[in-house]
Amino acid sequence: MRIVFLSFFSTALVTFSALPVLAQSYKVTGSINIGGNGGWDYLTADSENQRLYVSHGNEVVVVDPDSEKVVGHIAGLNRIHGIAVANDLGLGFISDGGSNEVVAFQLQNLAVKQKIKAGTNPDGVVYDSVSKRVFAFNGRSGDATAIEGATGDVAGTIKLGGKPEFPVSDGNGSVYANIEDKSEIVRIDSKKLTVTSHWSLSPCESPSGLAIDHANRRLFAVCDNKMMAVVDADSGKVLATPAIGEGPDAAGYDPGKRLAFSSNGESGTLTIIREDGDDKYSEAGTVKTAPGARTMALDEKTHKIYLSTASFGPPTAATPSGARPRPTIVPGSFKLLVVSPE
Repeated sequence: MRIVFLSFFSTALVTFSALPVLAQSYKVTGSINIGGNGGWDYLTADSENQRLYVSHGNEVVVVDPDSEKVVGHIAGLNRIHGIAVANDLGLGFISDGGSNEVVAFQLQNLAVKQKIKAGTNPDGVVYDSVSKRVFAFNGRSGDATAIEGATGDVAGTIKLGGKPEFPVSDGNGSVYANIEDKSEIVRIDSKKLTVTSHWSLSPCESPSGLAIDHANRRLFAVCDNKMMAVVDADSGKVLATPAIGEGPDAAGYDPGKRLAFSSNGESGTLTIIREDGDDKYSEAGTVKTAPGARTMALDEKTHKIYLSTASFGPPTAATPSGARPRPTIVPGSFKLLVVSPE
C-alpha cells in the first residue's frame, strides 16, 4: 500500500449529515495500545474466530477484539503488508514485501508453516474459497502469484499490466484488484488464472482500497481524488462516485448495515457511504479518527471498525531530491482506534 503524507489534526470528534433510516451513527469508542516501533500497512478481521491480524513493521500482531488485548505475534519477517485468512484450511497467509515471499501460518497456534516465493514486493493478498488458492499481488513486478492454499505450491503467475493495490474475492470464482497506475480494476478467473477484464474507474484516479458487497455484486474502490467508485462487479460499469476524505487507503463494506467505508489517512477521517436506491450512493456521515489512520478492518459480527495509527513527531529533514518530508513516528505509540455504531 502507499504511504500517505499526513496533516495534523485534533483527536476524535464525530460529525454527521442527516442520516436515512438505513444509516447509523458511529463514533470512536476507544483504542487498543500495541506499542513497539515501525510502520504498518493492512490489518484483517477474522470475524469467525474473533481475531485481528495487524501488520506492524516486521511482525504480525494478533489481537483479541473482545478483550482488546494482544494475544500473539508472528515475528521474524521483513516489511509486512497484508494478511489473508483461510478458515477452511486452518491457515493464514502473510505478504512479506521485504523478502518477496508469502508466509503461511497455522491459525491455531500462529506457527509458521512455510515460506513461498512470490513476485517482487507482494502487497495485497486474498484467499479465494472457490479455487482454494491464495493470490498475492506484487506491486513492483506488476503481477499476481497464485498459490495452492493447502500445499503452498505456486499454481501460476498472472500479468496484470500495472501496479496492483488491494484485492477481493467474490466467492464465485472471480478475484478483483485495483490497478493504481492505470486507474482501473482487473478481474481474474481464479481457476483458469487469466485476466478476464480490465475496467476503467474514470473519473476515479489512483485507486487503493477495495471492498465488495457480495449479495448485490458491487465493488467499492477508494481513490486519491477524494471519491469512491461504486462498480458493477459483472459489467465493470462505474455506477456512482460519492465523495470521501483526503488520502484514502482502505475500504470496507458491512453487509449487515448495508454501508461502505473509506479510511482517509491524510484528513484523519472515516467516511460512511450509504445506498440511496437505484444505484445512487452518498455520504452518510464522517467520523473524525486521527492522522495516519489510513488502513482499517471491519468485524462483520460486531460491526466495529479498527484503524491502525500512531502519534507523530516532527517531520524528517527535506531531501535533496525535493521529496516531501515524512512525520516521524513516536516510539511505542502504535495503536488501533475502535469505531463502533451507536
